[in-house]
Amino acid sequence: MLKYALGIDVSKKDIHVCLSVIDAKQQVKVKASSKFTNSMQGFKGLLVWLSRHKKESDIPLVNVIEATGVYYEACSLFLFKAGLDVVVVLPNKAKKYLQALGLRSKNDKIDAAGLARMGAEQCLELWQPMDEFFYTLRAMTRHHQSLQELKTNINNQLHADEHSIYSTKAVMNQLKKLIATIEKQLKETDQSIHDHLYSNDEVGQRVDHIIDIKGLSYMTVATILAETNGFALFKSASQLVRYSGYDVIENQSGGHRGKTKISKKGNSHIRRAMHMPAFTVVRCGSGAFKTFFERILARHNQKMKAYVAVQRKLLVMIYTLWKKNEAFNPDTKIN
Repeated sequence: MLKYALGIDVSKKDIHVCLSVIDAKQQVKVKASSKFTNSMQGFKGLLVWLSRHKKESDIPLVNVIEATGVYYEACSLFLFKAGLDVVVVLPNKAKKYLQALGLRSKNDKIDAAGLARMGAEQCLELWQPMDEFFYTLRAMTRHHQSLQELKTNINNQLHADEHSIYSTKAVMNQLKKLIATIEKQLKETDQSIHDHLYSNDEVGQRVDHIIDIKGLSYMTVATILAETNGFALFKSASQLVRYSGYDVIENQSGGHRGKTKISKKGNSHIRRAMHMPAFTVVRCGSGAFKTFFERILARHNQKMKAYVAVQRKLLVMIYTLWKKNEAFNPDTKIN
């Protein structure tokens, strides 16, 4: 036997697990399967069950868990703190792998077995938990985003009611009060994010260097830091670009020439945060971003494509300034 792999399929209430092993002939065999509650008691039971079925301590074990919303985080952190190797795979990657195996049926037990096979056959990158500082920051920035979206929805509802043929004054008054409450919570959350950022002197200093870019606010930087764990797990800007869904994909085969576009397969929170700043830095003429925008626009004659290119360049600039801990230089050329 070469390696053990534990596949973990997570839901809100339960975790389904499957322990598989791969031998020198690259044959994967299932050793055991079980189900536990998605709780601290269930995690402890999982360790006892694992020790009973994996008796060879010299054979490595990798634990593969699918990133299901936020429900996987507690289990992943527990296993990590227990000293085990943990791999977190994105749902679309796990789905494509199971489809490639030719599996037609789908349930939690089958998914767990597929994740175990994936871990046994492949050399996957190990997962590390986020720093507690950035976990807290992420909770704040995502709450701020939810409040913004809620405010937009209620504003739309109020606008529709105001222009309705039979508008209801009582409903409109309640909607206005609700909007006022949300605006108050937005201000409080905004201040909490600011205070949290600057509660760490090093983080605050680096943020100040980045927001020297005219048109870029600390809220945008906070969102990016929260979604990337302060860029801790990225070794290059290209990794960040792929993680954010800004990587360019082609659709060409033989004589077929499809559209070339960004994948949008990465973190949507980052792309949402970069949307408005791209317009602002171009309008403010920050650094060479306006020149870069005009160059891309002249080449493709598509404004949104040019703005997306600015989003990508701005994200890379933020990453570079953070890693080097340098202030923004307006004279920096952008290729």
